[in-house]
Amino acid sequence: MGRARSEERRAEILRAALEVIAERGYRGTTLGAVAERVGLTQQGLLHYFPSKEALLVAVLEERDQWDTGGSGDGRKGWRLELLASLVEYNAMRPGIVQTFSALLGESVTESHPAREFFTQRYAQVRDDMAEVLRDEFGDRLPGGLTPEQAAPLLTAVMDGLQYQWLLEPASVDMPKAFRDFLALLRSGGHGPSA
Repeated sequence: MGRARSEERRAEILRAALEVIAERGYRGTTLGAVAERVGLTQQGLLHYFPSKEALLVAVLEERDQWDTGGSGDGRKGWRLELLASLVEYNAMRPGIVQTFSALLGESVTESHPAREFFTQRYAQVRDDMAEVLRDEFGDRLPGGLTPEQAAPLLTAVMDGLQYQWLLEPASVDMPKAFRDFLALLRSGGHGPSA
């Protein structure tokens, strides 16, 4: 019972931290603000997460678990259509996407505590995307690129669409734009057939 309650409390703290980061950004987030949101003292929060950096990494790991369905296998066995479904799902949760995007943007600075997380995450995502592309197309995509060459492009499109959609949601249909990109990949860059 104690362990289940501890896990429940930990999940509650992660949700609150995600909300506070979405509102204030990482640099503007304090452990005190997160603790207050869940009815704890800052000292009580430190029982679950020993530092702000540890809380941040836990929030990012939790977000990735949501995206992969908690499988622990990352994107292994995914297909392009499942990626399209993930883009549609993200369009229904702007707060999560905004938080992730803000943290990603902040993490490019040398001293940011999420820099290592994102560096490792992107190496894994590129590997996963290459596997998805290889499963779909074999060793060469219709346009001639290898899955390893196309993987960073696929990743960049997914993340770049998120930024455009966050800035102008009424003008950027993120799921449709991603499906258009998939059609371009499948056609070898020639666009839809006439």
